[in-house]
Amino acid sequence: MEIRRATTVADITAAEHLFDGPARPAAARRFLDTPGHHLLLARTADGTPVGFVSGVETIHPDKGTEMFLYELAVDAPARRRGTGRALVQALAALARERGCYGMWVGVETDDEAALATYRSAGGTDAGRFASVNWDLGAGPGSG
Repeated sequence: MEIRRATTVADITAAEHLFDGPARPAAARRFLDTPGHHLLLARTADGTPVGFVSGVETIHPDKGTEMFLYELAVDAPARRRGTGRALVQALAALARERGCYGMWVGVETDDEAALATYRSAGGTDAGRFASVNWDLGAGPGSG
């Protein structure tokens, strides 16, 4: 397995089977062109994408920069083989290289597979928290 950064819209569309829905070329281009946005792909020896992790650098005036692990996905046949852990560790290494002081991810408390993956990659539980969302009406097809 090889892990490398997605650098083209074609890289992203080749991995769209791993996303929640089809990749949107305009959104993929915007993601790739936005500084601090990262998408790492795990590929088999023949180049087939089997997993991805995305991260976004967040900056605050009194804290500095940290990496938000936005999403992690591994194709079902590649699960329980260390792919998720390797992707998370690769994002953490990138975060260190980029000068981030930390990395975080929100996880549902009953998602045992995700919790096990993040713990195996060196993450520690920070306790419970609530997610509060706003529907701004833009919908999934925007951007």
